[in-house]
Amino acid sequence: MHIAIAGNIGSGKTTLTRLLAKHFGWTPHFEEVDHNPYLDSFYEDMQRWSFNIQIFFLNSRFRQVIEIRNSGKDVVQDRTIYEDAMIFAPNLYSMGLMESRDYENYRSLFELMSKFLQPPDLLIYLRASVPTLIRQIAKRNRDFEQSIRLDYLSNLNDRYEEWINGYKEGKLLIIESDNLELDNPEDLGIIVEKIEAKLNGLF
Repeated sequence: MHIAIAGNIGSGKTTLTRLLAKHFGWTPHFEEVDHNPYLDSFYEDMQRWSFNIQIFFLNSRFRQVIEIRNSGKDVVQDRTIYEDAMIFAPNLYSMGLMESRDYENYRSLFELMSKFLQPPDLLIYLRASVPTLIRQIAKRNRDFEQSIRLDYLSNLNDRYEEWINGYKEGKLLIIESDNLELDNPEDLGIIVEKIEAKLNGLF
């Protein structure tokens, strides 16, 4: 079984991935943040490094999806390949931070890869407002994230909503995370109950 967690930067995906893996005994697959050679450069100069970082993520997550499907294990994944193609890359392009030729090249590559993709059995979307995102980004205090632009986060949120509203690839669970503390056992219990209901077809 493949469970995937989607959400904007700072929405709590990594934390929820870790907690669900521990609770259910699932194998966690985390986003490559610490080993991404482009992150620092990207946040310093988005226009220069936008194509490079999106290709890195596309490659990394495509490999991850293949590994998940071949593993035969129950897996919970931190962020999906769809978010790169449907949200992050088009957002950079629309903001003038990625050239047309690079974006067209990227889209062509994703369309080829998508023929070999199978969507997750359950997609969990962590919906969070921009103030919540900012607070949680500040809390984890990653140096390269301190220069993230507010308009960048806001535009991403808009694109997430558009994508989720049209998501038809499989089961979907939306978690309103503004008033949740994922490390709080009671709040986590609420999420676990909703996941079990979705997986068991109760709603």
